[in-house]
Amino acid sequence: MNKIPNRQAICEVLMENVKTDKDIVVLCSDSRGSASMTPFADTYPDHFVEVGIAEQNLVSISAGLAKCGKKPFAASPACFLSTRSYEQAKVDCAYSNTNVTLIGISGGISYGALGMSHHSAQDIAAMSAIPNMRVYLPSDRHQTKKLIEALLKDEKPAYIRVGRNPVEDIYTEEDCPFVMDRATVLCEGTDVAIVACGEMVKPAFDAAGLLKEQGISATVLDMYCVKPLDKEAVVKAAANAKAVVTVEEHAPFGGLGSMVSQVVGSECPKKVVNLALPDAPVITGTSKEVFDYYGLNAEGIAKTAAGLVQE
Repeated sequence: MNKIPNRQAICEVLMENVKTDKDIVVLCSDSRGSASMTPFADTYPDHFVEVGIAEQNLVSISAGLAKCGKKPFAASPACFLSTRSYEQAKVDCAYSNTNVTLIGISGGISYGALGMSHHSAQDIAAMSAIPNMRVYLPSDRHQTKKLIEALLKDEKPAYIRVGRNPVEDIYTEEDCPFVMDRATVLCEGTDVAIVACGEMVKPAFDAAGLLKEQGISATVLDMYCVKPLDKEAVVKAAANAKAVVTVEEHAPFGGLGSMVSQVVGSECPKKVVNLALPDAPVITGTSKEVFDYYGLNAEGIAKTAAGLVQE
């Protein structure tokens, strides 16, 4: 079982690249520990800025550093980064098309028992609504590394959401297909298409295995690039299926499901069912307990998909 969370993978990539790229700067809002950035701060203090619990300043300072030629990576809990500093993300980063990478840590319901105040179930919708802002939810540590390496090479704003805990590997260090802003096809089928992002990709992939045992053929798309959405991949998967299921650790409005529904509805009309968190404060529990309760696990996804195929 993998014990390296995606946030730690981000730190590892930045620590390796700052050796040769002196423009890299990491900023935190009293969150270096929860962001797994303590090793970076301790090893490269001249490339680290601690702003304290001041998320708005975090983003504005990052934008200023970017305008000075630096490559800032600003890490803060996703629940605060996507709400408290929303205006700064919109104006200082996106409107100015500034090279800032915002890293929303402990995304979704990662904080568990801390409840709705610490959950970020609206960040995909909020950040995706900002022009020029790209939104990424990598599915495992290997894909996370590939994404950070790619973002180090461009100069456009981006929001990345990662969870708090380690997630099971989908890929390996040797076999991690990655094309920037293109979904990864994990398997291809003809009965149902499952489109997932972030931590929901692994249960979606496992659901395809359960469906196969029932004689149901499923396509699974790892849509780590929620914005820009890989419309071509969505249309191809939907066109070859009887129905589409989307899976996300997010509210049912404005996220991956909404985006996929828009594409499928306009390009190749098929029934689309969105599996997501409820439009209500979620139950208290660990990520696994919450996912199991709302059917955001392999069994729940497979049950929904099988029901659509058998209609």
